Amino acid sequence: MANPLDTSPGSELFSSYEAELKLILADLDQKLLSISDLDGEPRKAEVRKGERALEEAAEILSQMKIEKQNIPAAQKAAVNARFRNYQSDVDAVGRKLKGADKRQLFGERYRDDIEAGDAQVEQRQQLLSGTDRLERSSNRIRESQRIALETEDIGRNVLGDLGRQRETIENTRGRLLESEGYTDRSIKTLRGMARRWVPFG
Repeated sequence: MANPLDTSPGSELFSSYEAELKLILADLDQKLLSISDLDGEPRKAEVRKGERALEEAAEILSQMKIEKQNIPAAQKAAVNARFRNYQSDVDAVGRKLKGADKRQLFGERYRDDIEAGDAQVEQRQQLLSGTDRLERSSNRIRESQRIALETEDIGRNVLGDLGRQRETIENTRGRLLESEGYTDRSIKTLRGMARRWVPFG
C-alpha cells in the first residue's frame, strides 16, 4: 500500500528525507555491530565514521522538522509521531556510539550499564528542572523587587507633592491671617475716627 504522504502536497520532500534517514540508521546499526568486534585504530576509525553518519542524520532530522510544517493538517499528528520516533532512534544510536568511544578509551573499566545511564539521565533532568524552577522564582523575586522600588519612588514623589501642597496651604493661611489682622486694625481705626467725628450743627 502506498504511503499517503507520497501523494500529499508538500510531503514529497519529507518522504525523501525519511527514506534517506532510514538508510543512514541502517548503516549506523551495521557500524555498531562491526565496532563491537574491533580494537585499537580500526575501532577508532569506525567510531569516527559512525559519528560523521550521525551528524548527517541529525542534519536530515533538522530538514525534516522544517519540512513537516508543510504537511496537511489531517496528517500532521501521524507525521509528528514518526518524527519523534526517528529522533529517538538517532539519540539512541548517538548514545551507543558514545559508549563505544568510551570503551575504546577506558577499556574494561567502562561499563555500559543502560539502567544506570537512564538513572543518571533522570537525575540530570530533575536537576535541570529544579534549576529552571529556581530561575523562574528568582525572576519573580527580581520583578517583585522592581515593582516595590517603583512603588517606593511613587510614594516618595506623592509625599513630596503633599509636603509642597501643605507648605503652600500654610503660606496661604498665614497671608489670610495677616490680611485679617490688617482688616481688624482698619476697622478699629475707622471706629476711632467715627467717635472723634463731630458734625457741624
